[in-house]
Amino acid sequence: MKKLIFSPLAISFFCISSFGQMQGAGALENAVAKLDGARTAKEYETLEKEFVRIAASEPKDWLPNYYAAYCNARIGFLYQDDGEEIEPYSERGEKQAQKAQSLLDTLQQKKELAEVYTVLSLVYRTRVFINPMTYGRKFGTLSQQYRARAQELDPGNPRAIYVRAWELYNIPKMWGGDKDQAKVLANQSLHLLENAGTGIQPHWGKAEDEELLRKYK
Repeated sequence: MKKLIFSPLAISFFCISSFGQMQGAGALENAVAKLDGARTAKEYETLEKEFVRIAASEPKDWLPNYYAAYCNARIGFLYQDDGEEIEPYSERGEKQAQKAQSLLDTLQQKKELAEVYTVLSLVYRTRVFINPMTYGRKFGTLSQQYRARAQELDPGNPRAIYVRAWELYNIPKMWGGDKDQAKVLANQSLHLLENAGTGIQPHWGKAEDEELLRKYK
């Protein structure tokens, strides 16, 4: 049997590569852990920059771009009463979500794609906040379409269910809104998230559901 002989250069390259991968995974895990506690626009802005840096060092991983887009979506929701502030975040979020989508196998990674579509739905909703009269028809429709696609791919996704609950609560009744059904869906989403873990896979949604449900009190 032949013995495999590795040169010192090859061993060094392997060690550096492995260390880089471990460091990248650790950075992402650390950033997601901080994201779990983020609540203000400034916190989301800081984390978005962190996810962008991680995406640059891990160009084949869809998650850093996904989380960067989510941060921009959250900022848009926090600024929804001040449309002039939203546009740059919405534009970056759209590009980041589309980049995350491009890194997925659409046939093999349907659950992951559902996550990206859910965030893209939120991003397009923030575009409506900029100017509802101008952007409402186009981007409101896009938001609903991407949420619907997410639910088709993964009907039990609690984040997509939350987005549907948000739609039903905020859309006027004459256009299909239903606050009672929104409450049912928000509670369903919250129940599904009771056993949500931590780590780097998407698990957000509890704070959003609780925020929506507080409006009923």
